[in-house]
Amino acid sequence: MFVASILSGITDAITSAIGDYGLYAVFLLMFIDAVFPAASEVVMVYAGAVAAGAFAGQDVVLFGQTIDQGFPAYIAMALAGTIGYTLGAMGGWAIGLYGGRPYVERHGRWLHLDTEKLDRAERWFERWEDWAVFLGRLTPVVRSFVSIPAGVMETPFVRYTLLTLAGSAIWCFAFAGIGYAVGESWEDFHYAFRYVEYVVAAAIGVGVVWLGLRYRRRRGKRLGEESSAG
Repeated sequence: MFVASILSGITDAITSAIGDYGLYAVFLLMFIDAVFPAASEVVMVYAGAVAAGAFAGQDVVLFGQTIDQGFPAYIAMALAGTIGYTLGAMGGWAIGLYGGRPYVERHGRWLHLDTEKLDRAERWFERWEDWAVFLGRLTPVVRSFVSIPAGVMETPFVRYTLLTLAGSAIWCFAFAGIGYAVGESWEDFHYAFRYVEYVVAAAIGVGVVWLGLRYRRRRGKRLGEESSAG
């Protein structure tokens, strides 16, 4: 009950911010989400609903100019999310690169990135290499824990940025499109999507355990071969 109340409060705060500040709120929230979970699914689905004109008095405005509701507003919202997320991801990469693993281990708790999550991210990168960035941007839960580890792993900046831009564009345009389609019923999709997040989180946990066991078997086999050779 307490957790549900907190989540409801966060959702209300996000939707109120988007209702009041439109594109600017979407840009900022997605910028933050690149390094710290900020409910990007809620942000983009609600942004799409606003673009469709589902809520009276909530216009899409850029530099004082009102953007027509419908497709133009949808494009503007999706681009705001994509650009904000990509810039935030670039900042997260820089933190990881220049701060390194020691910095993350000391201060990662402020970014919800502890040693265990960093280890998990490193295994993810070792397993998928460049695909780790692109797939990570499309995976619920994981997507906010890719930027800093990518920097720690010294992923090439240009390649990282292009993969992030592609993944975030797909995410933002897709979820804004869903919000645009469902309009006032966006909350129904939001609640249903939570179960997808639970399934993804469980799958990630199983995958990490599997990779850990596989690594241990390989390591044991290698040590046994070295011992026999010696």
